Order: sequence, then structure tokens, then C-alpha cells
Amino acid sequence: MADLLVLGLESSCDETAAAVVARSPDGRGRILSNCVFSQIEEHAAFGGVVPEIAARAHVEVMDGLVRAALDDAGVRLADLDAIAATAGPGLIGGVLVGLMTGKAIAYAAGKPLVAVNHLEGHALTARLTHELDFPYLLLLVSGGHSQLLRVDGVGRYRRVGTTIDDALGEAFDKTAKLLQLGYPGGPAVERQALSGHPDRFHLPRPLIGRKEPNFSFSGLKTAVRLEAEAAAPLSPQDVADLCAAFQAAAADVVADRVGIALAGFEVPDGVTPTLVVAGGVAANQAIRARLDAALTARGGRLVVPPGNLCTDNGAMIAWAGAERLALGLLDGLDAVARPRWPLDASAEPLVGHGRLGAKV
Repeated sequence: MADLLVLGLESSCDETAAAVVARSPDGRGRILSNCVFSQIEEHAAFGGVVPEIAARAHVEVMDGLVRAALDDAGVRLADLDAIAATAGPGLIGGVLVGLMTGKAIAYAAGKPLVAVNHLEGHALTARLTHELDFPYLLLLVSGGHSQLLRVDGVGRYRRVGTTIDDALGEAFDKTAKLLQLGYPGGPAVERQALSGHPDRFHLPRPLIGRKEPNFSFSGLKTAVRLEAEAAAPLSPQDVADLCAAFQAAAADVVADRVGIALAGFEVPDGVTPTLVVAGGVAANQAIRARLDAALTARGGRLVVPPGNLCTDNGAMIAWAGAERLALGLLDGLDAVARPRWPLDASAEPLVGHGRLGAKV
């Protein structure tokens, strides 16, 4: 049998991406091209992503990225076995751009369409980069998501824990905005933390020790603001110390929550418990170090895909499409764009549980 060739399109937030991957019959994958256009400059002045600007930027560059991805891979549309496109979750204007482009290409080229869940792209990337077998535990940490999921197969996900308020990436970005560090906030906070003293400011570690491996970062974010106001006007060292304290608190929380999840993570005899970390926050070296130590202490294994495949990209969508295509999981041209699309549809939403009387 020949390799499956899939073109993947991603446009759920502020990266426009197109890629071609190959999946061999034995399940191994190769990235033939991976083209990404970042919109950081377009959104930097606003301190965050502006949905209308993002959608317009996707429209302007998507066609060119598709051509570049095909050229870089050395393939034609006729060579492809399927077109995969993110169908959600994400900013609906951006999702529509990629999904409609994917539908148009699939229709014009006579190829099947795979409407991919963006989160499944993150969930399956480690199988592309590390040839990983099921099952494994997934920590998905980004600007919009902080979740722990058990991954038992393609399309088989069980949520173990989630945030009850803010996502970790959002907390990093808002801390950076508070301290006037610019956008994107996560890398800026990490750079400042390198020269800071994490013990100078005493910040909370929300939910540490709780038996459910959920997350909460709203209170930590508020504590940073209160400490910053008390220390104002802030010197450069104050800013570095606040960043170091925030990052240390975040790492403590994540390591504790993952430890709780690992304690209940059952694997077959002889199988090493594996934690996969995906999403933009996976690039943070302090958090990765804490997780590596936690996994080592429990006889487990930490797997983190390369940085360019942890953030949003087309290769992860193409790969998820190839994995689904191999199982015959295809979609029609009537596939809908979804602003929300949980991997575990049976799990109860918990955002808001951190507020008294809040409804979900």
C-alpha cells in the first residue's frame, strides 16, 4: 500500500497554516511541508488577538500558503488522498476561512474532506513526532485551553481535568499585559523570569492538593495584580521578580495537577505511563522541567513535540486528517464550522465553577 498524502489547513486563531504530511501503512508519518504565517505584528498593538483582523488576514494569505505547501512538498492536488481543514473550535471567522477553502479544494479536485477538531490535531501530534502508541495522558495548555485528557485512540478521548476559570496561556498573556511586556505574553514573561527571584513575592497555588485534577488560574492572576499595585512604581527588577514568582506558582500548580491525574492513569502491564504536553505553553522551559521531574519520580515518560508543532500549525491538522482517513472517518461538504467543540463531548463544562452561584 502507498502512503496517504493529506493537505492540512489551519486558521482557528492568529496563525494561518497549510501543510502536507504522508502517513505510511504502518502508521508512521512524515512532514513534507509546513508553511505558517504568523499574525503577531497585526495584533501586537492591541495586546491580543482581534477576531476581525485575524479573519481578514487568513483570507489574504491562505491561497498563497496552500500553493507554497504543495510546492514545498513537491506534490500536486491530484497526488493528494484527502483535504483536512480545522472545523473548530476557535474564532468562528477564522475557522470559516480555512474550512471553506478546504471544501472548495476538495470539491474542485474531487478529493474527500476531513473536518478536523483543532484539539485533536494537538492530541495526535506526538504520534507523528514520536511514533507513540495509545494510551497516553495529554496535557493541553494554551491561551484558550487547560485540560488533561486520556487518549485511547483516534476519536477516543476522556477528559480527566480542566480549568474552572482561566486557561494557563491566558493567565500568562494577561500577566504580561499587566506588566506592559507586550504580545505574545508567554515568551515575554519567561524571558523576564530568567533574571527574577521567585521567592520574593508570595503567590497562591490554586487547587493544589485537591483530589480532582482541575486547574484554576484566575486567583493567581489577580494576586499578581495586587502585588504589582502594592509595589508600584515597578522597577525592572520588580517586574522580573513578579514574572519569576508567577511562573514558579504556575509550574507548581501544573505539576501537582498532573501528578494527581497520573495517579489515576491506568495502563496495561509493561507499558510506561506517558504524558504528552501540547499547546503554546508547552514551550515554557520551567514548566517542562517541573513536569519532567514529576514524570521521572513516578516512573513515567514526558513527550513534548518540537516547539513549532506545539503551537498552531498545518502539519498537526494534516496528520489528524491522515489518522482519520486511515480509519475511513470522512466528512461531507456540509461539515459545519464550530466555535466550540470539546474532544470529550460527554464531559460536563466546568468553567464558572470557581465563582459562587455561577451557572455552566
